[in-house]
Amino acid sequence: MLDAALSLMMLAAIALVGGAAFLLRRGERKRPALMLTLAGVMIMNLIIWTLPDKSGTTLAGQASAGPQQ
Repeated sequence: MLDAALSLMMLAAIALVGGAAFLLRRGERKRPALMLTLAGVMIMNLIIWTLPDKSGTTLAGQASAGPQQ
């Protein structure tokens, strides 16, 4: 389930960048800046969840493994 959420987040970030580029070409400034900011935040979240630490584990891997007993 987490894999699907991370994939959708990446697709949404790509769509936001594309939409911001489209709006920038039409002359708008405020909405594209906000869209690019949101895309940046989403990409940073993806990096945090998928970047391995020193032991080689990721937050996504730990979440999918479940709680330790």
